[in-house]
Parts: sequence; C-alpha cells; structure tokens
Amino acid sequence: MDARVRWDRGNWLVWAQFALFLLLLLPGDPLWSATWITVLAALLVAAGLGVAVAGFAVLGRDLVVWVAPKPDAPLRTDGIYRLTRNPIYLGLMIAAAGWVLWRARIELVVVWLLLCVVLVIKAHVEQRRLLDAFGDDYLAYAERTPLLLFGRGIR
Repeated sequence: MDARVRWDRGNWLVWAQFALFLLLLLPGDPLWSATWITVLAALLVAAGLGVAVAGFAVLGRDLVVWVAPKPDAPLRTDGIYRLTRNPIYLGLMIAAAGWVLWRARIELVVVWLLLCVVLVIKAHVEQRRLLDAFGDDYLAYAERTPLLLFGRGIR
C-alpha cells in the first residue's frame, strides 16, 4: 500500500466504522418483536447488502477500505455508481438499519446513528480525495450523481 494512503488522517474514520460495526453485536434481549418487524428488518438487510454488493462488484480489484482511491484505479461511474457515488456506504447503512430493527435495542439505535455520521463524514472526506485524483472528471460526475441519496456536487 502507498505510504501516502496509509497515513492519510482521514483513515481514522475507517477504524471508527469497524468499531461501530462491532458494537452492533452487543448482546441483549429485544425490546420489541413482531413478525412484521422481522420481515421488514430482513428486507432492509437484503436490500442494503444488495446495494453494497453491487458497489463491490463494480469496483472489483480497485476496492480499498481507505479514504483515498487505489493508485491508478479508474473513476467508476457505471452500474450502481450511476445512482449514487457511495453505494457501499449507503448499502451498509440500510443493512445496519435492518439489523438494528431486528435486534430492537435502544443502544443499537444510537450506534447506528453514529455509524451513519461516520459514513457520511467518510464520504465527504473521500470525495475530496477523489477530486484530487480525478479533477474535472470527478467534479462533473459529482454534479450529476448524489453523494448518497441526495446532495449533488461537492460540499
């Protein structure tokens, strides 16, 4: 891995996201339960994982967990990336929402909200790295494609 990528200050967000995913596994009895909640939770998990996997599939070997793109990787704007610049983050948020709904714990709702904050901040940091790497091509892409579900352009 390129030393510049490894020491990027934005990479603390990667560690925060992994820690929050681990916290989603906190044990405890659910506070609510019903068949319809289980079905909705399963649908959210499936939909979220589908969106994330679609993002993984487009990136292939160019996938990295860090906030900077892989050196010499092309800018991907096809497939699911036509709909959102961050399908993996969006998918993870949706899938984690389903998990939290199924587990039905208030503390997990808080962890999920923190995870969403971390992933949104990470998306903003990452877009700056992509702008540095791809310049006007990324700027044009950002103008027509939302960061997650909303928010076209660079902020």
